[in-house]
Amino acid sequence: MNAWEATERENHVTERGLVPVSTGDVQVQHEHGGAAKADGFVRRDQSCRYASSDIPSDLLVKVGGVNFHVHKHPMVSRSGRLARLVDEASALHGPVAATVVELPDLPGGHGAFELAAKFCYGVVVDITAANVAALRCAAEYLEMTEEVEEGNLAFRAEAFLSYVVASSWRDSVVVLRACEGLSPWADDLHLVRRCSESVAAKACTNPRAVRWAYAGRTSSSPNKSPTAGTAGNSQQQPGPPADWWVEDICVLRIDHFVRVVTAVQARGMRPDLIGAAITRYASKWLSSAGLLANKDSPASRGGGGGGVLQMIVASEGDDAQTETEASEQRRIVESLISIIPPQKDCLSCSFLLRLLRLAVVLKAAPALVTEVEKHVGMQLDQAKLLDILVPSYPYARSEAAYDVDLVQRLVEQFVVQEQSGRDKEKQEQQSSRALRMASLMDSYLSEVSRDRNLSLGKFQALAESLPESARVCHDELYRAVDSYLKAHPTVTEHERKRLCRAVDCGKLSREARLHAAQNERLPLRVVVQVLLSEQAKMAGALGRAGKKEDDVNALRQEVESVNAKYMELQREVELLQRQVERMLPPSAAAKQHNVSGWSSGWKKLGRLGRIQVEQPVVTAATGETANRQLRRRRNSAS
Repeated sequence: MNAWEATERENHVTERGLVPVSTGDVQVQHEHGGAAKADGFVRRDQSCRYASSDIPSDLLVKVGGVNFHVHKHPMVSRSGRLARLVDEASALHGPVAATVVELPDLPGGHGAFELAAKFCYGVVVDITAANVAALRCAAEYLEMTEEVEEGNLAFRAEAFLSYVVASSWRDSVVVLRACEGLSPWADDLHLVRRCSESVAAKACTNPRAVRWAYAGRTSSSPNKSPTAGTAGNSQQQPGPPADWWVEDICVLRIDHFVRVVTAVQARGMRPDLIGAAITRYASKWLSSAGLLANKDSPASRGGGGGGVLQMIVASEGDDAQTETEASEQRRIVESLISIIPPQKDCLSCSFLLRLLRLAVVLKAAPALVTEVEKHVGMQLDQAKLLDILVPSYPYARSEAAYDVDLVQRLVEQFVVQEQSGRDKEKQEQQSSRALRMASLMDSYLSEVSRDRNLSLGKFQALAESLPESARVCHDELYRAVDSYLKAHPTVTEHERKRLCRAVDCGKLSREARLHAAQNERLPLRVVVQVLLSEQAKMAGALGRAGKKEDDVNALRQEVESVNAKYMELQREVELLQRQVERMLPPSAAAKQHNVSGWSSGWKKLGRLGRIQVEQPVVTAATGETANRQLRRRRNSAS
């Protein structure tokens, strides 16, 4: 019989339990029933702990850089793992020698082991929501279960979890947060799952039934009803908002946050409240580095790429810590994307676009990037210009300043969603969405058209990405095309013609047509189409004018003005044609023949123009006969 066992029998220490006390002190029971306040361990320095006993210690336990000088008997009597390790050491070195045991992977570290050791010594330990998870995991690791001794530490911790934590909102959140440093033990013991379900069940409670404390309300007591004397003068305090639970769960680590949101979704929580939780979490954990600030949308190349782009570019070439931070941010972004509800409008389009930009920069999984692009496409018409001005990354002098390919994919998603969701009852709504989308795209095209590195193919594809019915007026599109031609003077004549096909001259306003008729950057064929369209509209207006002499004279003057501009343009073309013919060598006969064909075509168009302009002026007073002759001649010209 060793010295510690003899002392225990002499002092009749038979009751060792874990009982919560009101203070932080612990109590050691003596033979006469008195209680002496003691810490249980004496700290000689930061790395050594000695059991409070006159008996020399015969067991050294090393946990997390801290040495615990304890005794074998109280420790092995309640810990199956320590008993097994001590037996193995005694078999190697003999029963007399002092035993050294190392526990490098004990969950909870030396703090959890110190509480477990106090429990083994019979010291009363106060179990709280902050330490119960560590105690439960440490008890499982040390095998302090009912098989070793009845009423062991694992049983006491489980009882606290089941009866105290499960019924408390704040304790459930605290325990869930404490589990972050206890993986994988907390997962294997289902602590995370149980606390997540407890939090989800309380989050789905009717807000009027919430009587516990949460972020924004410090008092956990229910609102007291007014007394009879003050009932008429006092007003009842409003109940908690529907998203009262969001702020509390945003303190959790991303994987635990996902577990809670998933459990809340399974219980039928409203999608907009799920979206509010995602938005709040992102603003809390990503905005600290400027990653989701509203000001991160640049207006130009020199304006920067926002907080996230500046952070990534500035950190290129740094040490491994930067890569670790980027990896953590990527994990958060991917996790948030994975729990976005499928319903439309649960998140703002602006937030989704910033999240998408962040996913692209951090190189998130392609499947998740595609998923968030679908969410953006469903409500792209709600976006603002600054939201879709996504800079290209990585930067290069030969690359375009903006990621036009990304916007092209978003527009394609929008078109697909519109075509699949067509409904007779929603035609007006879809028409308004299409108009907003066309206005957004025209503004975007005008902004990116000034980029000299933007290829004509990408610009044209984006200009033609929307169906023709989406644009009622092509003025903004015409201005974007003109801006592109102005910024790219080296574009060939063939490329100019191909680009101008996106503009419908018949949908241009009178001011835009007059501007296009004098625009030297447009191909001659487009200018002719604009002039003919102007003449046709004026002739139609002249026919509808009837007997109003003042309107007839004004329209006649406009027609004569357009005709004069057209004839002047024709003379300039013929003059240029003759100069080209004189400059051509004799060996270019075939090309000269083709050029002469163009010249004859211009003359034929000139004759047609004169017929269409002169006839309404002569026969305007004859009424319907003039209209029929004009309509017949215009059809033959086309």
